[in-house]
Amino acid sequence: MNSSQVETHLLGLKLDSYPWLWKVFLVILVTLFVSYFARFLFSKLERQLKKTVNLWDDALLESARRPAFFLIWLSGFSLVIEILIVQSNAAIFSSISPARQLLVWGLLSWFLIRLIKQVEQRLVSAEYTSEPVDATTVLALGKLVRITVLLTASLVAMQTLGYSISGVLAFGGVGGIAVGFAAKDLLSNFFGGLMIYLDRPFAVGDWIRSPDQEIEGTVEHIGWRQTRIRTFNKRPLYVPNSTFAHISVENPSRMKNRRIYETIGVRYDDASSVESIIQQVKDMLQEHPDIDNTQTLIVNFNAFSASSLDFFIYTFTRTTDWIEFHEVKQRILLSVLDIIKEHGADIAYPTSTLNIPNEILLGQRSE
Repeated sequence: MNSSQVETHLLGLKLDSYPWLWKVFLVILVTLFVSYFARFLFSKLERQLKKTVNLWDDALLESARRPAFFLIWLSGFSLVIEILIVQSNAAIFSSISPARQLLVWGLLSWFLIRLIKQVEQRLVSAEYTSEPVDATTVLALGKLVRITVLLTASLVAMQTLGYSISGVLAFGGVGGIAVGFAAKDLLSNFFGGLMIYLDRPFAVGDWIRSPDQEIEGTVEHIGWRQTRIRTFNKRPLYVPNSTFAHISVENPSRMKNRRIYETIGVRYDDASSVESIIQQVKDMLQEHPDIDNTQTLIVNFNAFSASSLDFFIYTFTRTTDWIEFHEVKQRILLSVLDIIKEHGADIAYPTSTLNIPNEILLGQRSE
């Protein structure tokens, strides 16, 4: 047996009878080379993009890495299968084309979902943005976009498999009307949650209260149907999202200052000192480090009350922290008390004066 016969009978195969094996070998070799080159290219791009703080290029690179490698190998195997189709008329190969289209759409959907996740992580990270976006809003929009991608991919898959999506869409329209009537409360809560995500009257961690209803506490979770609020007695309060479309909501967590508004009464016996007391209290507040002098500051005589001469204090603290605010308020009120004492005056308290006519006194003495 000569050398040519050895080559053609290698491993018991007659290679002359299978010329397509060389094509398959070449395709696999090229696929390996392209895969290696893509890996090198992604590594090179990653080193370059780390020098920038643009969130979009990093998100695109990280999202496309794994789907790109799967796409390369999918393309390689598709070429191999096409070579086999030419050499064989097996019925199994008739389903290759739809399967390949489904895989391509699946990889595209996978890439988009990964991109959404990467963008979500970077939008709330201080590493990529000087002012991170509210995490609640990012999470809500991310869920909405992911649902859109999955629904679109499902419809495309059905069309690829030969199912007419026009019937599905028509059924969905009719069914949507029926579901809308049957689940109007559920839908109103859903759109109520969507409005919360878009308008952002509050976010997770905010302290909110409603003057219309007995709702007050810290927001723990904003869902699509209801919002969970932890009241100040540590009990969970579950509020349907549609409720917030009909009530007023106050968000003290977003206040810029806290207000001190107090009325203080001085005795009528200390009327001569009231003006100087008021002026000294005003000077004290203007120089106080915890008072925001860019806001309204008023100290004025206010009223002749039944037992006191009243003046009021109207000012704003720099802090918005609840505990620290009361510490500041305590220091200010004690300082006001010290100023009143310095003038020899005192805080008024309810008193009554009894006037007895002189005739009654004389009558008592004559008896």
